[in-house]
Amino acid sequence: MKNFAIIGAAGYIAPRHMQAIKATDSRLVAALDPNDSVGIIDRYFPDADFFTEFERFDRHIDKLRRANHEHKVDYISICSPNYLHDSHMRFALRSGADAICEKPLVLNPWNIDGLIDIEKDTGRKVNTILQLRVHPSIVALREKVQSENKDTKHDVDLTYITSRGHWYLQSWKGDEKKSGGIATNIGVHFYDMLHFIFGALQENVVHHSDDTMAAGYLEYEKARVRWFLSVDYKYVPESAKAEGQRTYRSITVDGEEIEFSGGFTDLHNRSYEEILAGRGFGLEENRVAIETVSHIRNAIPLGATGEYHPVLKKVHQGSR
Repeated sequence: MKNFAIIGAAGYIAPRHMQAIKATDSRLVAALDPNDSVGIIDRYFPDADFFTEFERFDRHIDKLRRANHEHKVDYISICSPNYLHDSHMRFALRSGADAICEKPLVLNPWNIDGLIDIEKDTGRKVNTILQLRVHPSIVALREKVQSENKDTKHDVDLTYITSRGHWYLQSWKGDEKKSGGIATNIGVHFYDMLHFIFGALQENVVHHSDDTMAAGYLEYEKARVRWFLSVDYKYVPESAKAEGQRTYRSITVDGEEIEFSGGFTDLHNRSYEEILAGRGFGLEENRVAIETVSHIRNAIPLGATGEYHPVLKKVHQGSR
């Protein structure tokens, strides 16, 4: 049985990590969050120690390590705000534990290089949650694309709208310096998915970017991709709204819809199983996606010109 600690226990994604720890017959021994709304822990690990101050959490983890206690931590799962991931991974490695970090791994590509150095210094490893790489539909599509003998590139449209209330922009997620902006916060795992399926990134164009919406064009070895992301409910298609949906995911390849909306709830379990088996995704697997979102964050949007997503046309028409 492996021992886990978790940083960011009160966050949105933390329960999926707790569930995955439980599902892999592991044990959560300690948790940290400055907010104390963490009653969810009782559902999974009511005996876990909980801390609201990092200094006390640090001391506790160190004490377990030095005493070689039966609760000595093997893995630290990181579910904290994006801008803290780098620091918390460094803490995990220096505490003698491997890290399991939520997306996005870091905000800037050069942070990966520093983490690689610390891995070498400590002998510990950073594992990352790239959940779409273990989604059966995505794995099947990748295998199909990789086996093709095709001279032309696939035409892909990616649309992802995940509605958020007014709280979103008032939280750390609405602060670009903390979240990396919308493309980083809600899109990074889709950019990783595209790279995973279609190969090396060759071109990255941004057509629109604001606090609640972004759109652009990406070209890979095997695909030309128009993408659109938003947290604004008004962009959810009317057909989806009629069914009471507030989230809409769509990826079409050469006009054919790829069904991957189901099966998301178990992907963290699958990711943990792979990590514990020594097959987790490491730092380098994240580099292309982090380079992609870093470029999007710093690019000057071109507007509705060139190969832009069709939803963007509606956006610009609505703003006139």
